[in-house]
Amino acid sequence: MSPGSHSPVLLHAAVTSLKVRPDGIYVDCTFGRGGHSREILARLGTRGRLIAMDRDQAAFEARGEIDDERLQLVHENFGDLRKVLRAHRIAQVDGILLDLGMSSLQLDDPRRGFSFRFDAPLDMRMDTSCGATAAEWLAGADELELREIIRNYGEERFAKQIAAAVVAARARGPVATTRELARIVAQVVRTREPGQNPATRTFQALRIHVNQELEELTRVLPQCVAALTPGGRLVAISFHSLEDRIVKRFLRAHSQPPQLPKRLPLRAAELPQPQLKLIGKMQRPSADEIAANPRARSAVMRVAERTEAAL
Repeated sequence: MSPGSHSPVLLHAAVTSLKVRPDGIYVDCTFGRGGHSREILARLGTRGRLIAMDRDQAAFEARGEIDDERLQLVHENFGDLRKVLRAHRIAQVDGILLDLGMSSLQLDDPRRGFSFRFDAPLDMRMDTSCGATAAEWLAGADELELREIIRNYGEERFAKQIAAAVVAARARGPVATTRELARIVAQVVRTREPGQNPATRTFQALRIHVNQELEELTRVLPQCVAALTPGGRLVAISFHSLEDRIVKRFLRAHSQPPQLPKRLPLRAAELPQPQLKLIGKMQRPSADEIAANPRARSAVMRVAERTEAAL
């Protein structure tokens, strides 16, 4: 699939929710194949500006035919949003899009080691220029750590058995390829949901851990609130329950007034206002979108708007 033919999940719903102003400044925190960025640019005027970030250098190599002076591509983790905006001398922005999880570009490249569909080196790094690979981490993690990562990040009920099997296999030699890891997991996971590979949850857990995905999400959300101008929108698309739980709890906490001591003599108008206002209910892809792209089935989109309240 070429970059131009890729349609990201909830494309029009997400960009519409940003309420793109022609002269606004926007951030696409996960450029991927550029689908959301193209749609944002299509709605921007000549004075608009878009900062597109991605930790995966391959995303920019697959950018396609985007030649637009309003677009600035940045090879950075979105957890460094504040640093990126400061480097571009931007104080506040009018909208931020977080499209979390994996891109098709990463999953469909056998060399990256994200998928058990291919036999490849067990890498799993979104940024291949730094950090330990999944194979390197597996080689040094003790059994308890393995069990906790697989259980907590993969929500895997067979985490204890998988961790023990990996340690036993490791004693015979390195667990270095995707097919080898999938085979080890399949030997101890006897039941699974129909149509789901036994290794699905383990691969998810390792990928999340290697890339520190939940930690980076936790880091960026407060930065988003600080960066948004009043009326600016934050749109977050999650693909599994761990991500969505972090987003949901953060948005809920920041859309409620601060807790004050009971019986404090204040009128309603004098109460501190929340920093965010929730916009609509969480949204899922339509049946037609899921039929066209089965990977969309787990997506959840949440939207919030920055209020006038001080930080």
